[in-house]
Amino acid sequence: MFTGLVQHTGRIAAKSPTRAGVRIVLDPAGWTHQPSPGDSICIAGVCLTLVTLESAGWAFDAIPETLSKTTLGDLAVGAAVNLEHAATPTTLLGGHVVQGHIDGVGVVTSVQRGDASAGGWRVQVRPPADLMPAMIPKGSVCLDGVSLTLATVDPATGTIEVALIPETLARTTLRDLREGDRINVEADAMAKAVVHVMRHYLDHSAPGS
Repeated sequence: MFTGLVQHTGRIAAKSPTRAGVRIVLDPAGWTHQPSPGDSICIAGVCLTLVTLESAGWAFDAIPETLSKTTLGDLAVGAAVNLEHAATPTTLLGGHVVQGHIDGVGVVTSVQRGDASAGGWRVQVRPPADLMPAMIPKGSVCLDGVSLTLATVDPATGTIEVALIPETLARTTLRDLREGDRINVEADAMAKAVVHVMRHYLDHSAPGS
């Protein structure tokens, strides 16, 4: 589990194909966190297990399911990524409960670079259509590992919008977003649970449903 509060940004040091998918080597770029093999690290919103510590950096394996649901396969060597280590029972939950299980890849449809201190830096994203019911106005969403509040939700256009504050711009990769960029989207776990039950287990044909 994670909180969506990015602790550091690193870079992709190397990528190589394996029989099981892709091995990703991360340059933690001076992050003081000292993980051990088997630990979970959230990379651009994706929970990955540290396989080994190499001279070039920290190695992780991404399987086809991960590559198909996230942007990790798209990232070039040198790309910057948001990082967070797993939360503990004593972690201050300053963001929201983030699983690191990406629901799908969205597309940035617009970026307004206004005064961030006044709420003028806004990013609009089109998530996969099946995620829109889990997008709740003023609720939470995780974009590339960053916990954010949904400023607007527009079911008519299938888009959501978030406002980025100066602290978020300074500490994360979201400051570099451009129209057309692909971005990892994780919907709020509680909202997803409600949507799942309503879709699959409620008898909508019953009287009063």
